Amino acid sequence: MNFGLYLYGIFPESIPNSLELKGLDGQTVQSQVVDGFTFLYSEACQEKYLASRRNLLAHERVLEEAMKAGFHTLLPLRFGLVVKDWEEINRQLIQLYKQQLEELFSKLAGQREVSIKILWDTKSEVQAMMESNPDLKQQRDKMEGKNLSMEEIIGIGQLIESNLQARKEAVIQAFSNELNPLATEVIESEPMNEEMIYNAAFLIAWNSESVFSERVEAIDQKFGDRLRIRYNNFTAPYTFAQLVSE
Repeated sequence: MNFGLYLYGIFPESIPNSLELKGLDGQTVQSQVVDGFTFLYSEACQEKYLASRRNLLAHERVLEEAMKAGFHTLLPLRFGLVVKDWEEINRQLIQLYKQQLEELFSKLAGQREVSIKILWDTKSEVQAMMESNPDLKQQRDKMEGKNLSMEEIIGIGQLIESNLQARKEAVIQAFSNELNPLATEVIESEPMNEEMIYNAAFLIAWNSESVFSERVEAIDQKFGDRLRIRYNNFTAPYTFAQLVSE
């Protein structure tokens, strides 16, 4: 049963159907030009799609394979977008956001998104902080085994937290100082868990990724085993392709 059209992304150039991509439900991915914009889509076999790992990967794979085939400039669409027909797309997207779409394509031309997530072990960092700060360690050790007032507990807690924050900011600054000059734009997002101290996406020139990754590796080596770095060098530019509702 057909439920309409499942959309993956928008491109500023024509994409031949000979690309032979497979999308959700194993459906053949096709292209359709609407008012000068090329949409990658497949027939929707479900009214709504569960955001399962399998479905999410299938959605991402379509965009990544299109990029690998040389169609680098794209506006990825959110997972699960099913429309009735092309008239709905024209009415609800293109007529309302055509200028924004054109501006985003201009911004993304020749660019790619890479992302970095920095994680550390908080307990190890606290221990290292104490070893490098004898006065703070002595102050904490003096309080062990004593009945502390709430004011004393809050005071030593705030002192430890402020010193830990300073160590965190030093790490972030080291990455920012080296990487930000290589990027056209940088967007920092909230860490995803307690162990993550930095979460950022960088918009860089398409052909400069090797230089960027070498810089990431060099900074990582300076910190030794303190950090765990998750570097994604190939992804659709979700972070930098946001439409703003008027």
